[in-house]
Amino acid sequence: MLPDTLYDFRCPSIDGTLFGMKDLQGKVVLVVNTASQCALTPQYRSLEELYRRYKDRGLVILGFPCNQFGAQEPGNEEDIQQFCDRKYRITFPMFSKIDVFGPRQAPLYAWLTKTKPGWFGVEKILWNFTKFLIDRHGQVVGRFGPGYPPSWLVRRIEQSLDAKPTS
Repeated sequence: MLPDTLYDFRCPSIDGTLFGMKDLQGKVVLVVNTASQCALTPQYRSLEELYRRYKDRGLVILGFPCNQFGAQEPGNEEDIQQFCDRKYRITFPMFSKIDVFGPRQAPLYAWLTKTKPGWFGVEKILWNFTKFLIDRHGQVVGRFGPGYPPSWLVRRIEQSLDAKPTS
């Protein structure tokens, strides 16, 4: 049985500490599988810009490094963190490297892909920088393929931020 909301998950952050998603209650969350050696890696810059622009209104971006697509995230967590700090000055939360599909698929991604399949009902993540938008109630409200740059999500993010959380 699948969990009901994002808040039912705990994931290891990039520094190894366990992060309870329940701490994000009432926030709008954008979950992204990332890679440091991908043609789409410059999306980190736009993700950081979105985060800085909207974090005070309640947006949180969560980066999940993944090495399943062309071995484009070969480093360990320390390498990934240094890359993100040095190249893009990432301040949004980053997590330990995970699998986003297959037999070792992270439980969070099993929930995301089943809750919000892609085109034609395809659940599998097909490439780096697939994005899932989660509303203030912990529900997935959008899935956006890698070809959608973060800036294209502004309207959807603003709509989710404008919706008030229930108490």
